[in-house]
Amino acid sequence: MKDLFKISNKKLKSRLIVGTGKYKNFSETAKAIEASGADMVTVAVRRVNITNKKKPILTDYLNPKKIILLPNTAGCFTSQEALRTLRLAREMGGWKLVKLEVLGDKKTLYPNMIETIKSTKILVKEGFKVMVYCTDDPLLAKKLEDSGAAAIMPLASPIGSGLGLQNKINISLIIKQSKVPVIVDAGIGTASDATIAMEMGCDGVLVNSAIANSNYPIKMARAFKNAVISGRDSYLAGRMKKNYFAIASSPKKGLI
Repeated sequence: MKDLFKISNKKLKSRLIVGTGKYKNFSETAKAIEASGADMVTVAVRRVNITNKKKPILTDYLNPKKIILLPNTAGCFTSQEALRTLRLAREMGGWKLVKLEVLGDKKTLYPNMIETIKSTKILVKEGFKVMVYCTDDPLLAKKLEDSGAAAIMPLASPIGSGLGLQNKINISLIIKQSKVPVIVDAGIGTASDATIAMEMGCDGVLVNSAIANSNYPIKMARAFKNAVISGRDSYLAGRMKKNYFAIASSPKKGLI
């Protein structure tokens, strides 16, 4: 059976979603995305040029017919800012599948969940398919799903921290209760973090800083591609039972 990854009405081949920020230039961005194998990338509508032809433009390097561009509201700290940003994105490119971020403060960049839930409800009513960046609180994640979120995106740790998965228990609870895709977003530091997230049963992983801020972004992007595939295969295969005592791997019968 094919292991399909579907978000709303989009079918994806790769379970790795990557960001487009923090690279040296658009050329490096494009090369890293190609190496990652991702077919969906996030685009910070307030920060990345996607329409002004007088300046370097992202879509000159990424073909929107081959790569799904996912507008997000990075840098928005109120519901009003986030709603305006995504409405503009829809006007500019007709995008309905979007990523919502409503941040709480500039130090932690943690989501403001009150504003996030409110924004999700409004966007869903307006016909958007909303992938939502959120805390790792299972109760609030359920509220987002009940509000119509197309995907739940709990943080592994603070945005850009590289600290990896800090609360596996809560992430596991969110995975078990969710009927929509769960995609770990923010705080992933290295390829092994992505493997762990996928082995836990996450549907996907979103990575930006860990690739863009590495010494060799293209090589790191390739590492993440392989890490996500390995983690997913490991999850589907089913891990062995844990034991507290040794169990010989060689058969006992026929000993000399």
